[in-house]
Amino acid sequence: MNPGKSALLWASRSPRLKRTVPRLPPVRRAVRRFMPGEDVEAALEVSKQLSGLGMTTIITRLGENLSELTEADGVTAHYLRAIDRINERGLKTEVSIKLTQLGLDLDHDYAYQKLESLIEHAGQKDNWVWIDMEMSDYVDVTLELYRRARQRFSNVGICLQSYLYRTVDDLNDLISLNPAIRLVKGAYMEPKNVAFPRKQDVDNNFMTCAEIMLPHISNGLRAAFGTHDVPLLERVVQRARSTAIASDAYEIQMLYGIGVRDQRRLAEKDHHVRVLISYGPDWYPWYMRRLAERPANVMFVLKNLF
Repeated sequence: MNPGKSALLWASRSPRLKRTVPRLPPVRRAVRRFMPGEDVEAALEVSKQLSGLGMTTIITRLGENLSELTEADGVTAHYLRAIDRINERGLKTEVSIKLTQLGLDLDHDYAYQKLESLIEHAGQKDNWVWIDMEMSDYVDVTLELYRRARQRFSNVGICLQSYLYRTVDDLNDLISLNPAIRLVKGAYMEPKNVAFPRKQDVDNNFMTCAEIMLPHISNGLRAAFGTHDVPLLERVVQRARSTAIASDAYEIQMLYGIGVRDQRRLAEKDHHVRVLISYGPDWYPWYMRRLAERPANVMFVLKNLF
C-alpha cells in the first residue's frame, strides 16, 4: 500500500482529526462533491434527478460503531422512515446499512432484530436492504447474520471485498443461497496477512470473484459490481458478453460524484447503473476512505483549500 493511502486511512480512524477536520469550511465545501447533503431528503432529491438519466440509486446514512444500544433504535427508525419516503416518491432507491450502526459491537442478537425489522419493512414496500461489509474483524459475524436473514427474506444483499484473501471462499460458500452480492475492492486499512497489499492482486481477485458470480445470475444470483476502475469494469463487461449475459442482467454500482461521465456513458449503453448516495453529519471517516481510494480526490480538496 502506498504511503499516501496509508496516511489517509490512518487519518480516517483518528479521533482528534475527526473532531477538528469537519469544522474546516474548505473541507466541507469539498465534501459536497461526493455528498449532496446531510439529510435523507437531499439524497432522495438526487435519486429523482438520476432516475431521469436512466439510473437507480442506493442511499446510506453515514455512521458506525455505536456506543449505546439506544442509538440503534434511532438509526432503525430513520431507515424505516427513509423506506417509507422512497415508496411515497415512487423511486427505485434501495437502502444500505452497516451492522455496527445497529449495535453489532454491543449485542449481536439486538443488531439482528433491528436488521430483520428493516428487511421486513422494505419487503412490504417492494424494496431491498443491502448490508455493507466493514473491517475484516467483522466479516464472520456479518456473514453469519446475512445467512440468518437470507433464510427468511429474499430482499437482502451483502457486500464482499476483493482485497481480502478469504473472499473467494466466502463467495463460494454463499452461492447456494442464491444471494444478492455487491462486489467491491475494499477501503479499510488491513494487515498484509489479511488483505492483498498490491492493487494488481486486488484487481485480479475482483475478476476471479466476478467470473464466479456471472454464471450464477441465470440461477437467481443478483450480481452487482461496485468500482470506479473502468478498465476493470470493462473486463467484467467483456466476460459477461462472451458468455451471452445481457448488459442489464447485472448492476454496475458507483459512488455519487465520482466518474459521473462514466456512469452516464454506461447507462446510455443499457447497463443497469446504480449510484450509491451517502449522507449524514458523521461523514469524516467515510470521506477520508474515499480520498484514499482515489488520489485525484485529494487534488480536488487541495484546490478548495488554496
